[in-house]
Amino acid sequence: MTRTDPDSCPGVLRLHEAADGPLARIRVPGGLLSPIQLQALAAAAADLGDGNIELTSRGNIQFRQVHDAAALTERLTEAGLLPSATHERVRNIIASPLSGRVGGGTDVHPLVPALDEGLRAQPRYADLPGRVLFTLDDGRGDVNGLGGDIGVHALDEHTYALLLAGKDSGLRLPADAAVDLMLAAADGFLDLRDGHWRLHEIPDGAARLIDRLRTAHPDLDVSSDLLEPPGPQDIPIGWMTQSDGRVALGAGVRLGSLPARTAEFLAAVECPIIVTPWRSLILADLDEWPAEQVVRVLAPMGLIFDTASPWLQVSACAGMPGCAKSLTDVRADVAEAVDSDRVLPTDAPEFAREGLDAADVVVAGRQHWSGCDRRCGRPKGAVTDVIATTDGYRIIPAG
Repeated sequence: MTRTDPDSCPGVLRLHEAADGPLARIRVPGGLLSPIQLQALAAAAADLGDGNIELTSRGNIQFRQVHDAAALTERLTEAGLLPSATHERVRNIIASPLSGRVGGGTDVHPLVPALDEGLRAQPRYADLPGRVLFTLDDGRGDVNGLGGDIGVHALDEHTYALLLAGKDSGLRLPADAAVDLMLAAADGFLDLRDGHWRLHEIPDGAARLIDRLRTAHPDLDVSSDLLEPPGPQDIPIGWMTQSDGRVALGAGVRLGSLPARTAEFLAAVECPIIVTPWRSLILADLDEWPAEQVVRVLAPMGLIFDTASPWLQVSACAGMPGCAKSLTDVRADVAEAVDSDRVLPTDAPEFAREGLDAADVVVAGRQHWSGCDRRCGRPKGAVTDVIATTDGYRIIPAG
């Protein structure tokens, strides 16, 4: 599929005109934020947006109803969240959020700034579509199933598999060559793209890119023992003991929308914050007593530390009034479903249905609510779709 229209993925310097006002998307490579940066985001959301920080499925951040784009640009630049005007939309990098702290085969977080700097160093990479996604998986398989275009998966501390269009290419490389080869793959994608936005859209794109990389790097090892597709991944929620004995807290965020006031409290904890691709947060490097206080204070404010919460089963598109294509306010409908106990445990049976009023929707397990058939924001994997139509909601069971 060759694209005839330009990539319109929003950023900070190019806003998207949503139905409820201008929308800005802020790239956060690896999802890592300092407390100072989170405080700056909270203040900007309150002063220049609708008062909320939206978390995206790529570990990035969105502001809705932005009413002063110049002021937002200035604030984000001062906070170090807009280091390049030319490359801001191409810094889409997801890394295993708990890497180096809890589990995993190696720490991939040091690769994040190296890859980000490499992307920003070459003018040519500014031509990458804003939808291209880079993934850094530490071996646990949590991010290599998220539909990346170019990624690496740690096989051990010293060896990585190169992933192209979300699948194992068979190419094996030493850890210290990971960033350089990912950038070489980005070069190859630009040579092949012919207007395409994603690698999987290019006819035989992954195979053609593999041939180019093998020709340019004949010393690369090639394996016929390919990685299996990753299975379902649990969202990291609650209390997790780090390898250094400190605590990481996984916090769910209802429908991925974090109120600025709650973000201010998070920033005051003064610890690293990681935005995950599951629209949740990780507060890292905490001692036990501060971790206990965080849960005690922030759980009543709406953050989710309970793995059994039904809020962790649901996601939704923007819906009305944020999207002109939406047929209803799906976020209000899904919130009512959670509050009225109509989000059932995963093991409950599920059936296809249609023509349902919002109050009659009862769905089990992981589910995504959409205001139209486009199903924007739908997470990867087995998810039951709850889709608004002109005749009511239609339910399509997972699989």
